[in-house]
Amino acid sequence: MGRRRRRWHRIAIPLGIVTLLLAVTGITQAIDQPDPGSPGFLSPVNADDEGGSRLADRLRAEGVTVERMTSTRQALIEASSEGFTLFVPSPGLVHPLYLPFLAEPAARARVVLVDPPQRVLEGAELPLAATGRRWAANAVEADTDGRPCPLPEVAAAGRAAALLQRYANPSGLGDGTDYCYSGGLVRTERRGSEVVVIGASDPFRNDRIAERGNAALAGGLLGIHDRVVWLDLAGPEPPPPYHRDGELDPWTSAPDDSGSDGDGESEEGDGTPGYDGRQPAPGQGDPQAEPQEQRNPLWDAFPPWFWALLAQLALALLLVVLWRARRLGPPVAEPLPVTVPSAETVLGRGRLYQRARAYGPAAETLRAAALHRLTQSRGLPPDAEPDEVAGAVATRTGRAPAQVHDLLYGPAPETDQELLDLAQALDVLAGPAGSSPADPPRHDRPIEGEAR
Repeated sequence: MGRRRRRWHRIAIPLGIVTLLLAVTGITQAIDQPDPGSPGFLSPVNADDEGGSRLADRLRAEGVTVERMTSTRQALIEASSEGFTLFVPSPGLVHPLYLPFLAEPAARARVVLVDPPQRVLEGAELPLAATGRRWAANAVEADTDGRPCPLPEVAAAGRAAALLQRYANPSGLGDGTDYCYSGGLVRTERRGSEVVVIGASDPFRNDRIAERGNAALAGGLLGIHDRVVWLDLAGPEPPPPYHRDGELDPWTSAPDDSGSDGDGESEEGDGTPGYDGRQPAPGQGDPQAEPQEQRNPLWDAFPPWFWALLAQLALALLLVVLWRARRLGPPVAEPLPVTVPSAETVLGRGRLYQRARAYGPAAETLRAAALHRLTQSRGLPPDAEPDEVAGAVATRTGRAPAQVHDLLYGPAPETDQELLDLAQALDVLAGPAGSSPADPPRHDRPIEGEAR
């Protein structure tokens, strides 16, 4: 029964190591994946790995005008003419009040949403649902379930890393949606506008755009028109400046506002109800506006690779601690590979006790040796009670039983001198009482300053 209780670590340790490796892998993968809510994510002016400057340069080289907008309201105002592409790399940052207008900015427009969450799909009233998410983006062919992709510009790209989040029509809604890349890219119609939802940001990022057909896929999606309105949000967007009971107020007027930063100039438009391109006058803020969630500045103070390196160093430190720690389980007696003289063994063990200041274990060893000799000389059993042993030894030596009991079973010494005095007293006690004709003469003497 005792062995079974001691074997729990044989199952717990492997399971703990596997759990730790999975946790570290998950944390490292989460840190390595770009955050769509971070500033500069798929920004046309960001040249880092998670930026989209390479895609913007490719579009400009093909004659496509790229207009960077930092406000959804201004982007909808600028995107009021026919024949353009509205690119939204971070739909989760768009305020919910803008979502109904986001999917239908104008006629003959294409809206490209990158990995939108379910709340964005519902807020934009799109007949789509997120059905499954992979661990990482997978490069697959453009067809779906053996059917070719109906989008020519997408089919021409071939194999691309577009499968991370799958989308499908929820039950109860009619079909009419085109699927590509095994559901990772979906196109649907919305009142004259064309909405393309892609579940992975890899084809648009600087660090992945050169792989396989990513560049052709991203260029084909955004380059179908000669104008791209690129919505570049730096964080969660505040609510519209004028709204009443959660609805935009189209009759409110305000001073002019500009949110364009790209190849073209901003122009006011009246194609979108309630978006006249103007901000509230000073002191007329919305009292119902919810405060923005404050992001911990510590996460932005260091790059993502720093946190990944810190996690790996912590794992390495934990492995070193486990390696240097004492092994679990009871000690096991093993035969020595060579024969060591007893004097050297006693001397080495005594020096180890002295270096570790192990007064208690050293005293137990001395008392155990004395008890063994005394019980043998008096014919006492090995498991005799302490009072019985003390009485028998006291009768033989003429000492008081309390004094003998204190020598054989007393408290552990606390200094080198107390240990040396105990060794000498036990030697005197066990010498006359434990000697017999069969015993060889003893010539050992305590080593001064060392435990025997």
